[in-house]
Amino acid sequence: MTKPTITILQLYPRDMNIYGDNGNVLVLQRRLEWQDITPNIISYNVGDTLPEHVDIIIGGGGQDSGQDRIQKDLLSIAPKLREWAEAGTPMLMVCGLYQLFGKYFKTVEGHVIEGISIFDITTHGSHERLIGNIVTRSSEFGDIVGYENHSGQTVLGDEVTALASVIKGAGNNSGDGHEGARYKNVIGTYLHGSLLPKNPKIADFLIRTALKNADISHEKQPINDKYAEQARKIALQRPR
Repeated sequence: MTKPTITILQLYPRDMNIYGDNGNVLVLQRRLEWQDITPNIISYNVGDTLPEHVDIIIGGGGQDSGQDRIQKDLLSIAPKLREWAEAGTPMLMVCGLYQLFGKYFKTVEGHVIEGISIFDITTHGSHERLIGNIVTRSSEFGDIVGYENHSGQTVLGDEVTALASVIKGAGNNSGDGHEGARYKNVIGTYLHGSLLPKNPKIADFLIRTALKNADISHEKQPINDKYAEQARKIALQRPR
């Protein structure tokens, strides 16, 4: 019997892969393999050709310079990304690409980097660094733990919901208590760490949604997440 295949598209790993964000792709790869599903991982960098079909899209963070390098290319592929988002393709965008999936990022110097408006969010650079261990709470995923390190202050618009509420840390900005954003099956967050090793419920959501979209019937096999649980307990106890 032929194994089902799930295609994962990693956006701009050359420029947007800071604080170990590549670990999110590795987690999906391993969890698919443990489920006897073949992962097909495609890296997309500036100037590459988008594949015709993808099941999951992952993007990471980067410096302002990295955002500048990818912006023109990102805008060129934006129509396809928006089409996939509207069709319910599961995506996870972290930090820099979270910001650029919004309307714009305005640096502290006043330079505006236009985004692709999948998220109804805007981000302004500031002199305040939001950095440290963070714990948030989501009705869907429970406690989400990670590490934030950003100076962007992101504000949600009316057409998007927060991913979670902040329990410890800053989140999207230093004021409103929200962390991340959610539009359809697209998740945006500031949590590095990387995120998915300590938050397997989010990884399983991405996989489960991809299988459903692909009309693949697959009985989930038990996965021993004891190491992830140990990592979560330690992260929950660490001071800000």
